Amino acid sequence: MFQEDIVLCGASAYTKKFYLNRDFANLPETIKEELQIMCVLYTEDIGGTLQLIFDKDGNLEFRTEAEEGDLLYDEIGSVLKIKQLQREKQELLEALQMYYRVFFLGEGLTEE
Repeated sequence: MFQEDIVLCGASAYTKKFYLNRDFANLPETIKEELQIMCVLYTEDIGGTLQLIFDKDGNLEFRTEAEEGDLLYDEIGSVLKIKQLQREKQELLEALQMYYRVFFLGEGLTEE
């Protein structure tokens, strides 16, 4: 069965908006707030858009885009900022992956 990637959340420097997939409305408020702060600060610093997306295997990926001709988008800064976020928010990101794998993919908590 084919499963497409699932957006957890995202933010846009262009629309000045944050989006949280309502499938994740049951996440604790503190986690939702942390995701919002992380995404909005990224787009304020770097520009463009940022999405956190679960791939078909339950891995959480950062995806960014910029509008064509956006001279304010910092492409090099984007790579560095994502690496920084992955390092600083490692525990949060790993917990979100586990949550997704258990509650959305139905994986068990026991190792084979």
